[in-house]
Amino acid sequence: MTELRHDDGFDGGGDAFYEQLIAAHRGLSDQASGALNARLVLLLANHVGDGRVLAEALRAAREGLDIGGDLPGSHL
Repeated sequence: MTELRHDDGFDGGGDAFYEQLIAAHRGLSDQASGALNARLVLLLANHVGDGRVLAEALRAAREGLDIGGDLPGSHL
């Protein structure tokens, strides 16, 4: 993998993954939900294994965020 994928990698099935993600968080405290997110990110980052792709993904994820706002986890 040499660059971050921007096309529909789910081939139209992204909603099913989103539902799985929401279900995985259901019933968790904010702290446990944050831990789940961190674990998932690290597992997927390990799977990708390409530092350039991961750096691009980090930039894309931060793009457009209101860093001065009260976003959950913005203190990290």
